[in-house]
Amino acid sequence: MLLVDIKNQVALVTLNRPEAMNALSRALRAELHATLKRLDADPSVKVIVLTGAGERAFTAGLDLKELGSDPNGLRAANATEPSENPAWAVIACRKPVIGAINGVAITGGFEVALACDVLIASTHARFADTHARVGITPGWGLSQKLSRLIGPYRAKELSLSGNFLDARTAEAWGLVNRVVAPEDLLPAALQLAADMASIDLDMLITYKAMIDDGYETTLRQGLELEQARSTAHNRHVTPESVEARRAGIQARGRTQ
Repeated sequence: MLLVDIKNQVALVTLNRPEAMNALSRALRAELHATLKRLDADPSVKVIVLTGAGERAFTAGLDLKELGSDPNGLRAANATEPSENPAWAVIACRKPVIGAINGVAITGGFEVALACDVLIASTHARFADTHARVGITPGWGLSQKLSRLIGPYRAKELSLSGNFLDARTAEAWGLVNRVVAPEDLLPAALQLAADMASIDLDMLITYKAMIDDGYETTLRQGLELEQARSTAHNRHVTPESVEARRAGIQARGRTQ
């Protein structure tokens, strides 16, 4: 149900249930958590790319067929354990996670996409929050994170209508970083992952946490957090280490 391919310090993780639009069954949720936990602990992996198999869906969210046969199935919508809550499984990963959105990301699938650190979308990608139409409220973060990303007016338009948002509009609204042709989706995501993987692993983890932790506070608290962590980190940086990296930074600047 989950494919993992590791090359050059980048792990490509693929939700592999294309016949079910990569719906998040209980088994797939548990496997995703276990895989991300393993990759997070693997020093040979620096960056993770998460995508869905096929062209129809990134993931359609919770497996509604499974829920229909399980009287306790809806508890998953409010689960807090990463083994049951795939959005928390992604958020708990200390390393950068790039979401490569190849088709629809619906409801719980939308929440998993929002848990990623960067989103690159195919022109076929579409997003929808159908919680209200199904008659349940979100429990994996959508009601809070979406409004923080695109503003409350646009978030209400999507969540209170259940309408789909196309990739180009998602890009214009700041929901995704960029939109590419379907055949360019994985190459673009893997190239960005390779760029990130050229950074020291400790720096990737430290900087990602600084951004995420600060974003959850006020601006003043975030600035104080940055000052404290920067002071603790930079006291170990030597002029020699900066000089050793300077030539590489200059050379990279000339080629970009």
